[in-house]
Amino acid sequence: MTVVRTGQHVDGDPLHGPDGAPADEQGVDASDPVGERGTVVMAKSHTAKSDTATSDTARSDGDVDVADGQPTEGTRRRSPWVRMLQVAVVIGLLLVGYYLVTLFQVWSTGRSDQARPVDAIVVLGVAQYDGRPSPQLAARLDHVVELWPDGVAPMVITTGGNQPGDRFTEAEASAAYLVERGVPETAIELENTGSTTYESLEMVAVMLPDGARVLIVTDPYHALRSRLTAQEVGLTAYVSPTGTSVVTGSDSFERHVKEAAGIALGRVIGFERLTSLTD
Repeated sequence: MTVVRTGQHVDGDPLHGPDGAPADEQGVDASDPVGERGTVVMAKSHTAKSDTATSDTARSDGDVDVADGQPTEGTRRRSPWVRMLQVAVVIGLLLVGYYLVTLFQVWSTGRSDQARPVDAIVVLGVAQYDGRPSPQLAARLDHVVELWPDGVAPMVITTGGNQPGDRFTEAEASAAYLVERGVPETAIELENTGSTTYESLEMVAVMLPDGARVLIVTDPYHALRSRLTAQEVGLTAYVSPTGTSVVTGSDSFERHVKEAAGIALGRVIGFERLTSLTD
């Protein structure tokens, strides 16, 4: 390999070109030890090395290969965790949306009145004090008294058992209250063994023909769960919540929130199982 030194021609004349003319006449600056071409070559070499270093740095960061735009090994290692986080966020948003829809349904059902001709009016029991309905139960019974003259059903079923030590069941206290206010005793049937909404409606389903149509009277916050439970045990159910419920304000809001959570879960696992988990 022949080596050309700075300012020296291969013919051995350091100051003249191949045709013997002075170097400066041939466009070569004899005073320049490197020459314009050498400077350009060195600059290009330096740029190429800088580009290589940049590419290596990008690869070491584990992001994207600057040469072909493909994910590097570091990116591939992080990708599953990113995808898992994205999936978790999506699932969380869906669950929140599902709950909010259920909460709205609890609220809207409690403010609807589905009164229509049915086989029986079913009033769900709640606390009684030695044969006297609590204010909450009395509000439900007063609504039954309002419905009775309209002839929507030939009978009323009162529900609810008793607590240990009680002399009367909720169903008995409710029946006595209704008779005092004009509902014929012969039109009242008692379901006096249930201790939960599910148990009471399950017994009502046994008392009535399969697929019987019932109009459930209860508090607004309790209307949707009562209807869904009745449907689960085989009844065709409608609701007519009392308009004079004593459950109001923050207490009502809190119960709506809890009911929505219970209903959201009950729709998935069933209301019988939900009752066994919460009661």
